[in-house]
Amino acid sequence: MNKFKFYFILLITTLSIFSCSKNDNNETVEPIRDYQTQYDAEIKIIEEYLKTNYITVTNAPGQTSDQDVVISKITDAANQPSIMSYLDAPTYPKLIKGKVNLHSIEYTLYYLVLREGVKDAVTGLGGVSPCNVDGVLTSYRGTYLSQTTATDTTPSTITATQFEEVVLPNDFLSLFSTITGWGETFPKFKTGSYVSNPNGTVTYNGFGAGVMFLPSGLAYYASGSFSIPSYSPLVFSFKLYEIKRLDQDNDGIPSYQEDVSGGDGYMRILGVGVDNPDDSDKDGIPDFYDVDDDGDNYTTRLEITKPGGSNLLLDGPSAYYPFDPIVSNPPKATDEKRGVPAYSATGTPDYTSPGRKRIHLDKEHHTAN
Repeated sequence: MNKFKFYFILLITTLSIFSCSKNDNNETVEPIRDYQTQYDAEIKIIEEYLKTNYITVTNAPGQTSDQDVVISKITDAANQPSIMSYLDAPTYPKLIKGKVNLHSIEYTLYYLVLREGVKDAVTGLGGVSPCNVDGVLTSYRGTYLSQTTATDTTPSTITATQFEEVVLPNDFLSLFSTITGWGETFPKFKTGSYVSNPNGTVTYNGFGAGVMFLPSGLAYYASGSFSIPSYSPLVFSFKLYEIKRLDQDNDGIPSYQEDVSGGDGYMRILGVGVDNPDDSDKDGIPDFYDVDDDGDNYTTRLEITKPGGSNLLLDGPSAYYPFDPIVSNPPKATDEKRGVPAYSATGTPDYTSPGRKRIHLDKEHHTAN
């Protein structure tokens, strides 16, 4: 390469960089909107949508289409009851108005229960709710709401635009990693039963199904996501097929069993200095995210480890004690008959009492005796 070519390329490159930098400097970055102001605008859109639309639900037990729901604009008020008309209804469908405190404001979260989810009387399957940090196997359809501005000749309209649909889910989604609205809504529903078919498919029955209506502050807010514009209220119809108990801190205690505030199904990471009812040692980290729940400098996993030379028939095959005994019906030799023990000065630890002070939550002791 001769000198002329070299300096020519250098000149072009310099001008390009300068041009890009100049354009970048002229770009205006929109500041994040005030949460309260944005919510006030969006809840009006959501409530107007609930008042001006109705649902059509497919009842087809055993079919993939069971509990499919279509939301349509009301054209015949006498025969098309609005979604809002189901608010606190005595039967299903039932619209429920929940509250969520986040971003220093109180959000209203509407969710429509088509079916809560039922336990199968024969198999005993189903009837179980996830906590807000569990995994869920769910089919769903998501739409975002947008509103046009009214003019002198055209009224304002609300449009729902579909951005995603999953009919046959293969993977569990962690409610801890998804949007806030999912973690707030799914614990209100329960699983149903299922049957594995010879062709490898699975048939689900009695599962929980509903629709959630989320302000963007409980979804993606300013960031948006792929085809979802920023500051978009979202509507998700969904079916809860199965749940998966997760262990967020990998301490050997499933997260749902670290809901120490009373088992309401909700655990949260709160701000600095805020008392957290699910934080046993008050170190600012809730138990479901804390590898040392009682703050005694012995990890929870170490404290629930069975001692060497354990009796297989008494203690079970696992290297760790489960939170509570796990006994099959009928019982099996491999059952975990002992749960995490409570310390005993007499040498006879308590492995079974529901209210025992398990050693991983006992700051004064890290072994059973």
